Amino acid sequence: MKYKDYYATLEVERSATQDEIKRAYRKLARKYHPDVSKQADGEERFKEVGEAYEVLKDPEKRAAYDRMGSEWQNGQEFQPPPNWDEGFEFRGAGSQAGGYAGDEAGYQAGGEANLDDFFEAMFGRTRGARQRQGAAAAMGGQDHHAKILIDLEEAYHGAQRGITLQMPVVDPQGHVTLESRTLNVTIPKGIRAGQHLRLAGQGSPGIGGGPPGDLYLEIAFREHPRFRVDGRDVSLDLPVAPWEAALGAQITVPTPDGSVEMTVPKGSQGGRRLRLKGKGIPGSQPGDLYVVLNIVLPPADTERAAAAYDVMRQAFNFDPRAHFYG
Repeated sequence: MKYKDYYATLEVERSATQDEIKRAYRKLARKYHPDVSKQADGEERFKEVGEAYEVLKDPEKRAAYDRMGSEWQNGQEFQPPPNWDEGFEFRGAGSQAGGYAGDEAGYQAGGEANLDDFFEAMFGRTRGARQRQGAAAAMGGQDHHAKILIDLEEAYHGAQRGITLQMPVVDPQGHVTLESRTLNVTIPKGIRAGQHLRLAGQGSPGIGGGPPGDLYLEIAFREHPRFRVDGRDVSLDLPVAPWEAALGAQITVPTPDGSVEMTVPKGSQGGRRLRLKGKGIPGSQPGDLYVVLNIVLPPADTERAAAAYDVMRQAFNFDPRAHFYG
């Protein structure tokens, strides 16, 4: 996905108000309209102006665009920073309507993608339709969506915690700002990445006496220094000494739910995966914990250590490259 500077396309400053963006779009759209423009690239410029306006006219899309940063140059390959959308609250269909950040298939299918495709996939295409229904009738408020990060340990034990969300709003001067609110949330034991927590009544207010919308929180895990997660399964790399792998050993293994004792079978090789059944994320069918053996060689940094390596060399009739050359 190529980065495009939408502010430069519309010839406005990043601090422009929503009205200034609208005026800039109208001016450039008239200038480059295919029925008016005599420039060879007029039609292409007209499309670029329209794409930029589709993002910047929408306060939520604009805030998301700004939040992802402005360090890229036009035409550079662009990927959103990891977890850039943590705590970013918005209205609309959300990821339940087809996936968004991190789900490249959600916005890259059907040819070369652009940032507008990305935001449409994230926010959904149904927001405006619901807002345009008859104002006189009672109507439920729109649902809100946000992604929050939790620790893996919270999925094992559950937790009660406060979260802070930021939602784009337009201030009286016409600038897009972020409005914060803090909520207390119960993280249930056994929740997985990608699941949603529903907070009833925490979305937009209803219209004409209609009920308020709900808030859906998408769960993601913070990067862990030790564990990796795949669904309900968890894995970690476990350092072992060469003699522990060769002769077998009883080793204490850390898990997100406390340490357990595990047997390393005699004759294990580096990269071997050992399964601790049911030690993954809890649930009616709990996941497993996979321990990947990583054989660590001690350094030959003393005369005694070097001599021990030499004894080993002489004791084994071993060629590690016996089959390497085919």
